[in-house]
Amino acid sequence: MVESEKRTSAWIGDAVLALFAREWVLRQQDIQPGKRIEVFTGMTSNRFLACLGEPTAIEARIGDIYQIEGLESAFAYIEKTLLPVFEKQRRNQIKMQGSWRTRVQ
Repeated sequence: MVESEKRTSAWIGDAVLALFAREWVLRQQDIQPGKRIEVFTGMTSNRFLACLGEPTAIEARIGDIYQIEGLESAFAYIEKTLLPVFEKQRRNQIKMQGSWRTRVQ
């Protein structure tokens, strides 16, 4: 894939990921309205995506799936590949907030 095509697909993939993340955050009963932007930002950040590979390549993959197979397939890809990692990181972060290591200092 040519770099400009990759960037175009990544730009589209970024938008698809953002839509997925917003819908997912709104469905989560345990996320308070004041924390939604924090969770959304965490799911869509390059820092998170870097856990799975090169962020632009991941977004480009999402964009390619969307362009070829549609939104439902792109969401299914995100749900299968990104969401489990994000949920695990989120659970670990929540655990650490209650850890004695973070409270004792």
